[in-house]
Amino acid sequence: MTAPDAPDQAHRRPENVSDETIAALGKLSEALEVVEHARGLLYGFHRLTGKADLALGEAAELMRVAGHGAIADGLEKTLIGRNVIDGRWTFQIIEDYDSNYYTTFVAAEREARQTLAEGKKHLYEAEMKEDRRSHGMPHHEARPPHVQGS
Repeated sequence: MTAPDAPDQAHRRPENVSDETIAALGKLSEALEVVEHARGLLYGFHRLTGKADLALGEAAELMRVAGHGAIADGLEKTLIGRNVIDGRWTFQIIEDYDSNYYTTFVAAEREARQTLAEGKKHLYEAEMKEDRRSHGMPHHEARPPHVQGS
């Protein structure tokens, strides 16, 4: 049975897992978090570029209404719908990133956790929390009150 103020089973180190292994898994998790952040920025790039293209289309229409058809034609021919990287719109960049890098990274991190720590996530952080929290103090509990010691 688990002490009432101890981490849940999902965040307890399996037997025979060394400090060095926990540190290595923690660094791998940190690297994955950076990749997740980069992926989010890539989606932001995708959304902002799409929004710019739509606004550019509106600008071209307004130029046409204002009597500047040649400028509107130039915007439509050279920029609206243009590839942002040779042969690619931003959705294609995301698809390539996901299939060639992101999914491989996620799988490698998962495999390392499966092999070394029974698949448990965030063991480094869980142990850091145990070390840093003020045991017995409000708002320093090991887990939410509804999570049993399982």
